[in-house]
Amino acid sequence: MKQVLQSLKSGATEIAHVPSPATVAGHLLVHTQSSLVSAGTERMLVEFGRGGLLSKVRQQPDKVRQVLEKVRTDGLFATLDAVRSKLDQPLPLGYCNVGRVMALGAGVDGFEVGDRVVSNGKHAEVVVVPRNLCARIPDSVDDESAAFTVLAAIGLQGVRLAAPTLGESVVVTGLGLIGLITVQLLRANGCRVLGIDMNPARLALARQFGAEVVDLSSGEDLLAAAEAFSRGRGVDAVLITASTASSEPVSQAAKMCRKRGRIVLVGVTGLELSRADFYEKELSFQVSCSYGPGRYDPAYEEKGHDYPVGFVRWTEQRNFEAALDLMASGALDLRPLVSHRFDIDEAAKAYDLLASSEASLGILIRYPSGQSDEVPERLAARVVRLRDEPPVAQPTRAAPAEPALAVIGAGNYAGRVLIPGLRKAGATVRTVVSGSGVTAVHHGRRAEAEFAVTDAQAAIDDPAVKAVVVATRHDSHARYVLAALRAGRHVFVEKPLCLTLDELAAIEAQLAASPGLCLMVGFNRRFAPQVRKVKDLLAGVAEPKSFVMTVNAGAIPPDHWTQDPEVGGGRIVGEGCHFVDLLRHLAGAPIVRHSALALGRHLSLAVRSDKATLALEFADGSVGTIHYLANGHKGFPKERLEVFCAGRVLQLDNFRRLRGWGWPGFSKMNLWRQDKGVAQCLEAFVGAIRDGGLGPIPLEETLEVSRISIELEASLT
Repeated sequence: MKQVLQSLKSGATEIAHVPSPATVAGHLLVHTQSSLVSAGTERMLVEFGRGGLLSKVRQQPDKVRQVLEKVRTDGLFATLDAVRSKLDQPLPLGYCNVGRVMALGAGVDGFEVGDRVVSNGKHAEVVVVPRNLCARIPDSVDDESAAFTVLAAIGLQGVRLAAPTLGESVVVTGLGLIGLITVQLLRANGCRVLGIDMNPARLALARQFGAEVVDLSSGEDLLAAAEAFSRGRGVDAVLITASTASSEPVSQAAKMCRKRGRIVLVGVTGLELSRADFYEKELSFQVSCSYGPGRYDPAYEEKGHDYPVGFVRWTEQRNFEAALDLMASGALDLRPLVSHRFDIDEAAKAYDLLASSEASLGILIRYPSGQSDEVPERLAARVVRLRDEPPVAQPTRAAPAEPALAVIGAGNYAGRVLIPGLRKAGATVRTVVSGSGVTAVHHGRRAEAEFAVTDAQAAIDDPAVKAVVVATRHDSHARYVLAALRAGRHVFVEKPLCLTLDELAAIEAQLAASPGLCLMVGFNRRFAPQVRKVKDLLAGVAEPKSFVMTVNAGAIPPDHWTQDPEVGGGRIVGEGCHFVDLLRHLAGAPIVRHSALALGRHLSLAVRSDKATLALEFADGSVGTIHYLANGHKGFPKERLEVFCAGRVLQLDNFRRLRGWGWPGFSKMNLWRQDKGVAQCLEAFVGAIRDGGLGPIPLEETLEVSRISIELEASLT
């Protein structure tokens, strides 16, 4: 299928061929018929991409601070690599989609195959969207009008926050698409509306929709016009739908308002507010969040948990429905807002227009296949060949001499670290798999892979694939590991191996039924050159050791997927397992007892399990303490290992500086750049599957560390 992508590095727009997305539980698979370019949001993205590096830096001061902090902790080279990788990734554009339902994921009700729906899907021939971000289109509403639904919901949410009443006077500042829709919504509420803009054509449309207007380009006195419009009382409310770095729209809004007036920011402006303007009138000021309640809530958007209508009357989805009802009744007329139409093959021209000085408003992208209720077979294809060879339905070529791999998961870490590392180690990346297909195509091209796929099982079943690399979200690790082992494939899985003891038992049973297969978890730190040096030094010490591992993990919001026990498993399972494995490796003896203690309860701590101390006792009498702390400062080293034994000490800081005290012939081992052993870890795996040797990490240690990490997390939560 075709999809519109944009490069953040250059700003270039590409119409890419990507595999069709898979049907997902709680989601709808939609065959697109029309989509709308958001003149505000998407113009900003295009301008950001087309700007130079200095321009990007000026627009993202918060990101610059994060980069500088990373330089201090991880070093310059690692930071540059991460930044380049981030800018190199293609960005799928669009969030105003109209199409017909092709398939329903498990658990979806209220929709049927063939329904016309609106959603926040991308500019692509096929999209997969959560059920709470879809709404059925009334028969009387045409596709082109329906494409404005998401923008209408943004305007509608702003109107709801302003809470206008019949007969009130309301100003709309900025008459772009959302501004002109907002004018109509306010008129439907029985309000008198004053529209403000500099564009004569948009002012004319606002008049057509029943508003009075102020033309800023003519030098008209805005405050005087607003005073006259409000009959000398001051306006009741102002909705700002403009996009500008200036704080002037907010300042003007405050001056126009009556006492206890309301100001709602729907667009983007500067926020240097004058306290006097707001204090003397007791004005209220609120920023509107996109489509309404539910936005950015993973439980609502991704998991499909709706809010009870008695407590949250207007959610994102219900705002979509309300906007469509207004279109059906004729209260909202979107047809005059369409200025241009482009076929999907010419979508790049739409973005050139958007970034130019030529006048435009509503830019629609049309999909030729959307003229029929039948879905072309090519749009159902979940495998795309990346090399210039005749297309095939499924990969079937014989395996090359090098180990051929299928990589499931094409996120930032997989694309930036794992895939290049595997290729450098001598493996051939045959297939890259991702849920959307976009990152599979991007990283597949860079890796010179043959296929980009959205069907993981097809990649696993490919007879040419010798090993499967799993780099997806944590909750899917066990599923893919088991599928790969059943298919007779070697497996490398990014930590963790799994999330539950039941999953671990299933993996152990499958391994017992699959002799000769290598299963390796990406516990890379044991392969780091400085850790190998520590291991060598400790080999000459017979007595027990004391290990102190301090992890300055950094805070992650409690609603992040890694904190979700069902998806990420928690941070001890998801990341802390690295350090359990590191100490297990250095001790060289099984863990016989373990315990965990979290920080005490406090109102400021939404999550306590990522501020914990883990204690390990080893069979040889050694002890290890892991301080996994998310409440430290970013300037402090992220990972510090200290070893005390036989009157000697070793200290490793952030895998860059290793120092020793009391060691004959050794005092330090410093590196120019951070090395956590990832390359060596991948080389060991590729070598093992190529040469038919044992797994680089003893299987019993992998299973032991996985079990103990799960038990530690459980004891904390």
